[in-house]
Amino acid sequence: MTHHHLEASTAAHLAHLLATAQRAQRLPSIAAGIVRDGALVWSGAVGTLDGRAGGESADADTQYRMGSITKTFVAVAVLQLRDAGKLDLNDRFETHVPGTKLGDATIAQLLSHDAGVQAETNGPWWERTAGGSWDDLVDTGIGRRFRPGRQFHYTNVGFGALGELVARAHGTDWFSVITRDLLAPLGMMRTTTRPCGRAATGLAVHPFADVLLPEPEHDAGGMAPAGQLWTTVTDLAAWASFVGGDTGDVLSGDTLAEMLEPHVVVDLPDQPWTGAHGLGWQVWNVDGTRYVGHGGSMPGFLAGLRVRPDSGDGVIAFTNSTAGALAPVAAELLDAVVDREPPPVEPWHAAGEPALLELVGTWHWGPAVTTGTVVGEHFVLGTPGQGRGSRFRRVGADAWVGLDGYHVGEPLRVVRCADGTVSHLDLASFRFTRTPYDPGADVPGGVDAASWR
Repeated sequence: MTHHHLEASTAAHLAHLLATAQRAQRLPSIAAGIVRDGALVWSGAVGTLDGRAGGESADADTQYRMGSITKTFVAVAVLQLRDAGKLDLNDRFETHVPGTKLGDATIAQLLSHDAGVQAETNGPWWERTAGGSWDDLVDTGIGRRFRPGRQFHYTNVGFGALGELVARAHGTDWFSVITRDLLAPLGMMRTTTRPCGRAATGLAVHPFADVLLPEPEHDAGGMAPAGQLWTTVTDLAAWASFVGGDTGDVLSGDTLAEMLEPHVVVDLPDQPWTGAHGLGWQVWNVDGTRYVGHGGSMPGFLAGLRVRPDSGDGVIAFTNSTAGALAPVAAELLDAVVDREPPPVEPWHAAGEPALLELVGTWHWGPAVTTGTVVGEHFVLGTPGQGRGSRFRRVGADAWVGLDGYHVGEPLRVVRCADGTVSHLDLASFRFTRTPYDPGADVPGGVDAASWR
């Protein structure tokens, strides 16, 4: 794809939004970037690494803690194991990591935070105290709050567990696996477990005065897979491109799509659902637009990654402040780019298969009327998203499989007459005929011999 930069007026507008947020929220520094067509097309930063005037300025190569965005790397490593045939997502955790109270939960449930596992550790606040080993964590009695599969319950402990699973499957530590299988292939060599090179200081800003307090930083040990990693705008842009669909040889597109399906909704009392969780990824539905990514927070830092899967446009943002509203700033930056510079519209060209004309037009399921059309390489019955409308992908001479809604994964067979013309469609045992209840179409249960009256 063509890599391009944003127009100067758009870049100036984004810089102004960033500067406004930094001042209004009193953030020591804020750094952000926009990804489009698989490349970092804009980045900006305001403020200093220590939050003081005259200090070293932040930039796209400044390391910040990404916090829970770390979980998305662990999740991809787990799916790589699945794709390699080393595990099944429905395996119980106990099968791979024996000897814990988490045993009954499946790997899929841990990935999507519906395993019922406790949110935090039993010891002191793990994000501000040095962590011990996985065995130390297990010895504290970590366990579950709910039966697996019941509801969404975000768990940092659950990702400590998944990191241990990755480590055992490969016979080395989790970060070595992430480095070899994800960071190196994607060129993310400024992503590390501890700060190195140019890095921001984690700070707390006093709520009632313009003074700062440095936050502690350490190795979280067994909890590290839940939020240990540090990265830069430039590095995380590569991960935004990855989740936008540019997966290269790291992961198959089908597996990424599976990870981004909403597996469990985030249910809040008396509020409409806007959030869900896939396999290690957060999914949002904002006014009908789907976003995927993850947020992150650790003492001294906030981080955000948000991408539109329909276009691949994405935003990353960091600040070295414990408290603040980073997500709205990230959303505002991405919206501004989409509003000011919408992605180019691909022109339409006639590229259909004339042979498929025998499938288009009016079809009847009983007396109900629906329309068959061909869009690209897909056969479409009805309108996807309305009722049981679905697209179908060809898998054989007269065999198709559903891609949407009720008929996803279900078989559609084109049944022909002796002379080779199309008689009817058999969709997962339902008959679709050219006229309502066509007596010649082998309608299950038969058609009244006296016909319509």
